[in-house]
Amino acid sequence: MVGPLDEYPIHQLPLPVTWAGSSDRNFYDRCYFNAHDRTGDIFVITGAGFYPNLGTKDAFVLVRRGDVQTAVHLSDALDPQGNDRLDQHVGAYRIEVVEPLQKLRLVLEETDGIAMDLTWEGLFPVLQEERHVMRAESRVTLDAQRFAQVGTWEGTLSIDGTDIAVTPDTWIGTRDRSWGIRPVGEAVPAGAPLVPEFGGMWWLYVPMAFEDFAIILILQEDPSGYRGLNDCTRVWKDGRVEQLGWPHVRIHYASGTRVPTGATITCTTPDGSTLLLEVESRLAVPLHVGGGYGGDSDWTHGMWKGPAFTERLTYDVTAPEVAGRVMFGVIDHVGRATCEGPDGTAEGWGLFEHGALGRHDPSGFADWFDLAP
Repeated sequence: MVGPLDEYPIHQLPLPVTWAGSSDRNFYDRCYFNAHDRTGDIFVITGAGFYPNLGTKDAFVLVRRGDVQTAVHLSDALDPQGNDRLDQHVGAYRIEVVEPLQKLRLVLEETDGIAMDLTWEGLFPVLQEERHVMRAESRVTLDAQRFAQVGTWEGTLSIDGTDIAVTPDTWIGTRDRSWGIRPVGEAVPAGAPLVPEFGGMWWLYVPMAFEDFAIILILQEDPSGYRGLNDCTRVWKDGRVEQLGWPHVRIHYASGTRVPTGATITCTTPDGSTLLLEVESRLAVPLHVGGGYGGDSDWTHGMWKGPAFTERLTYDVTAPEVAGRVMFGVIDHVGRATCEGPDGTAEGWGLFEHGALGRHDPSGFADWFDLAP
């Protein structure tokens, strides 16, 4: 079906742009943003996704303050002409591209007591990350491309009638856009059982902004500690990119949990110098508690919820029914870091995202229910 996008020379296949190049039902195109003011008092996480082979689109906003985590969900049908790809919106939620790869505006008109009008400005050029591919035996479970960036925010966040001023001198964050194949929408028949069954996954994602550079690290390991994804890069303001080798990581977990309080990460520059990152958590948001990411029992990206759907959910993260879910998913943290290298020590802020799901031998987790001593 030819639409407005086809007026532009952006085709990659002999198909209209609104038709995905893959017939895989799990094809997706999604963006993710986070914002915080460096105090650890508030953390905002938001994003939107388009699922052309499911005919759906959705968006979410997560806000944590104190022990309360609030989620707003929006979902609707895709425009078959693709106009909502040129004018990205899901109900009262919209993303305006002011300057591609540099400046965007996010707006949520008041929905169940939550509203925002925030403008993103990149501090450093976007980074194209390594392609991420996962298989379960012969089956592709994830095949995605992503770019990431660190930046600042400006505007207003409104929560139940209280306006919070967002200023770029204190509010910082990270964002990514990814597209490809990953599980979305309703569950599908699994086929033959996996042998062995899925035993878990260890994940670390740390994009941080320092005064002169950004560091973007993304690692994934299987239960034995085999690293299937290793991508650690330093980006300078003038666009220079340095690969930082094979990082050695020690996660610091709160005793009796799988919730990290921080991490020690040792990186190596191209000239062999050591960069030592000490990362600490200032506030944690479990992405699978209202955010729609893996294991969320309340919200799943790409699931058809009917036309013009909205809802608001509120969680007390100290409640046993919520706290018991935390170790079975990925947690985003307001992150503060120091980077110590040959030129001295720098302070940085950004995202500290980690999940240790199931068995992970290097961490000493023997099964899904093992906890840190």
